[in-house]
Amino acid sequence: MNKSTLRRQLKAARNALNPPARRQAARASLRLALRHGLLLRAKRIGVYLPHGGEFDARLLMTQIQLMRRECYAPVLPQRGRLLRFARIERNTPMTRNRYGIAEPVDTRPLRARQLDLLLLPLVGFDHQGFRLGMGGGFYDATLAFMRHRRSWRKPRLVGIAYECQRVESLPHDPWDMPLDAVLTERKLYRFRSREAL
Repeated sequence: MNKSTLRRQLKAARNALNPPARRQAARASLRLALRHGLLLRAKRIGVYLPHGGEFDARLLMTQIQLMRRECYAPVLPQRGRLLRFARIERNTPMTRNRYGIAEPVDTRPLRARQLDLLLLPLVGFDHQGFRLGMGGGFYDATLAFMRHRRSWRKPRLVGIAYECQRVESLPHDPWDMPLDAVLTERKLYRFRSREAL
């Protein structure tokens, strides 16, 4: 099955979840993140502000701030595909990008390589840790520098998804960067045999 067909099917499955199920999944994923110490070893953590049917990561973002970690959200570039990550706090001014997604206003955003942990939205994921995104290529371009590293990798990449977004196998391209883990409402899936996240 090609990426476009899979994207349609997985978005439909994700969008079929009702609001109570979404809220319950957000609470369950937060409990799992805390149980597994997902946020403990990172100082600078990138998150995303949900759009459309994406998994709502705002409870995780609140927890990051409560733990006194630095929290950053992606900002679209005026040109090209390289995302920057702007600091987000309780009273950070926000704006909407060209896709209608909220972004923090920050005059000195970070590059992805300056983050310790990056929580990514996705449409689907497989048992090898490959991620199917929305198809814009922003995260692929932003994380391209990681393909050239042999051992140490920063940031750690963790997808956030509903269990219904898991598939056996996804088609992938050479530029697709596999995730270190995916957090759902049921489980933290780890894909790489490295030190704990």
